Amino acid sequence: MEKSTHSPGKRKKSIARATITDGNGIVTVNCIPIDVFQNTVARDKIKVPLLLASSFVDLSKINVEANVHGGGVMGSSDAVASAIARALVDWTGSDELLSVYHHYERTLIAGDHRLTEPHKPSQSSKGPRHRRQKSYR
Repeated sequence: MEKSTHSPGKRKKSIARATITDGNGIVTVNCIPIDVFQNTVARDKIKVPLLLASSFVDLSKINVEANVHGGGVMGSSDAVASAIARALVDWTGSDELLSVYHHYERTLIAGDHRLTEPHKPSQSSKGPRHRRQKSYR
Protein backbone atom coordinates (compact mmCIF):
# COMPACT_ATOMS: atom_id res chain seq x y z
CA MET A 1 0.00 0.00 0.00
CA GLU A 2 1.26 3.45 -0.93
CA LYS A 3 1.86 5.86 1.92
CA SER A 4 0.45 9.38 1.57
CA THR A 5 -0.08 12.46 3.73
CA HIS A 6 -2.45 15.40 3.26
CA SER A 7 -2.06 18.75 5.06
CA PRO A 8 -3.62 22.21 4.76
CA GLY A 9 -1.97 25.61 4.95
CA LYS A 10 -3.49 29.09 5.10
CA ARG A 11 -2.28 32.66 4.72
CA LYS A 12 -4.62 35.63 4.43
CA LYS A 13 -7.20 34.61 1.78
CA SER A 14 -5.10 31.75 0.33
CA ILE A 15 -5.82 28.14 1.15
CA ALA A 16 -3.42 25.39 0.10
CA ARG A 17 -3.53 21.62 0.37
CA ALA A 18 -0.36 19.55 0.05
CA THR A 19 -0.16 15.83 -0.63
CA ILE A 20 3.02 13.81 -0.20
CA THR A 21 3.26 10.36 -1.75
CA ASP A 22 6.00 7.89 -2.58
CA GLY A 23 7.52 8.85 -5.90
CA ASN A 24 10.54 10.21 -7.71
CA GLY A 25 11.10 13.75 -6.43
CA ILE A 26 8.53 15.77 -8.38
CA VAL A 27 7.22 18.94 -6.71
CA THR A 28 4.18 20.58 -8.33
CA VAL A 29 1.99 23.55 -7.44
CA ASN A 30 -1.38 23.57 -9.23
CA CYS A 31 0.01 20.95 -11.65
CA ILE A 32 2.98 23.23 -12.54
CA PRO A 33 6.46 21.88 -11.70
CA ILE A 34 8.17 24.09 -9.14
CA ASP A 35 11.26 24.54 -11.35
CA VAL A 36 9.26 26.38 -14.04
CA PHE A 37 7.26 28.48 -11.56
CA GLN A 38 7.33 32.07 -12.87
CA ASN A 39 7.79 34.22 -9.76
CA THR A 40 11.28 33.50 -8.40
CA VAL A 41 10.65 34.96 -4.94
CA ALA A 42 7.52 32.83 -4.54
CA ARG A 43 9.43 29.78 -5.84
CA ASP A 44 12.19 30.30 -3.28
CA LYS A 45 9.63 30.73 -0.50
CA ILE A 46 7.99 27.43 -1.47
CA LYS A 47 11.36 25.62 -1.57
CA VAL A 48 12.34 26.65 1.99
CA PRO A 49 10.53 23.79 3.82
CA LEU A 50 11.97 21.30 1.33
CA LEU A 51 15.52 22.55 1.86
CA LEU A 52 15.16 22.46 5.64
CA ALA A 53 13.83 18.88 5.49
CA SER A 54 16.51 17.59 3.12
CA SER A 55 18.58 16.16 5.99
CA PHE A 56 15.54 14.31 7.43
CA VAL A 57 13.88 13.02 4.23
CA ASP A 58 15.23 11.73 0.93
CA LEU A 59 13.45 14.22 -1.35
CA SER A 60 14.22 12.17 -4.45
CA LYS A 61 11.87 9.43 -3.21
CA ILE A 62 8.72 11.51 -2.56
CA ASN A 63 6.31 13.48 -4.72
CA VAL A 64 4.82 16.71 -3.39
CA GLU A 65 1.62 18.01 -4.97
CA ALA A 66 0.12 21.28 -3.75
CA ASN A 67 -3.12 22.93 -4.80
CA VAL A 68 -3.78 26.53 -3.82
CA HIS A 69 -6.56 29.00 -4.52
CA GLY A 70 -7.43 32.51 -3.40
CA GLY A 71 -5.33 35.46 -2.43
CA GLY A 72 -2.30 36.92 -4.15
CA VAL A 73 1.03 35.54 -5.26
CA MET A 74 2.92 35.89 -1.98
CA GLY A 75 0.00 34.84 0.21
CA SER A 76 -0.49 31.71 -1.83
CA SER A 77 3.23 30.90 -1.75
CA ASP A 78 3.21 31.25 2.05
CA ALA A 79 0.16 28.98 2.24
CA VAL A 80 1.87 26.35 0.04
CA ALA A 81 5.06 26.51 2.14
CA SER A 82 3.03 26.03 5.32
CA ALA A 83 1.11 23.10 3.85
CA ILE A 84 4.32 21.41 2.65
CA ALA A 85 6.02 21.90 6.02
CA ARG A 86 3.08 20.40 7.91
CA ALA A 87 2.89 17.48 5.49
CA LEU A 88 6.60 16.76 5.82
CA VAL A 89 6.34 16.74 9.62
CA ASP A 90 3.44 14.27 9.36
CA TRP A 91 5.33 12.19 6.78
CA THR A 92 8.49 11.84 8.90
CA GLY A 93 6.88 11.88 12.33
CA SER A 94 10.05 13.61 13.53
CA ASP A 95 10.04 16.06 16.42
CA GLU A 96 13.49 17.22 15.31
CA LEU A 97 12.12 18.44 11.97
CA LEU A 98 9.30 20.17 13.81
CA SER A 99 11.82 21.99 16.02
CA VAL A 100 13.88 22.97 12.93
CA TYR A 101 10.80 24.59 11.40
CA HIS A 102 9.96 26.32 14.70
CA HIS A 103 13.48 27.73 15.01
CA TYR A 104 13.60 28.88 11.38
CA GLU A 105 10.14 30.43 11.14
CA ARG A 106 7.29 29.56 13.48
CA THR A 107 4.58 30.51 10.96
CA LEU A 108 5.52 27.55 8.74
CA ILE A 109 3.80 25.26 11.23
CA ALA A 110 1.63 27.47 13.45
CA GLY A 111 0.26 29.78 10.75
CA ASP A 112 0.17 33.56 10.77
CA HIS A 113 -1.97 35.05 13.53
CA ARG A 114 -2.54 38.40 11.82
CA LEU A 115 -6.05 39.10 10.53
CA THR A 116 -7.53 41.83 8.36
CA GLU A 117 -9.20 44.74 10.09
CA PRO A 118 -12.98 44.43 10.15
CA HIS A 119 -14.97 46.85 8.01
CA LYS A 120 -16.83 49.57 9.89
CA PRO A 121 -20.59 50.15 9.61
CA SER A 122 -22.07 52.33 6.84
CA GLN A 123 -18.82 52.19 4.84
CA SER A 124 -18.56 48.40 4.77
CA SER A 125 -18.05 47.95 1.05
CA LYS A 126 -15.23 50.50 0.81
CA GLY A 127 -12.92 49.31 3.56
CA PRO A 128 -12.31 49.61 7.28
CA ARG A 129 -10.85 53.15 7.28
CA HIS A 130 -12.63 54.80 4.38
CA ARG A 131 -14.03 58.25 5.11
CA ARG A 132 -15.83 60.78 2.95
CA GLN A 133 -13.41 62.96 0.99
CA LYS A 134 -13.14 66.48 2.36
CA SER A 135 -13.15 69.52 0.08
CA TYR A 136 -11.81 72.89 1.16
CA ARG A 137 -13.08 74.89 -1.85
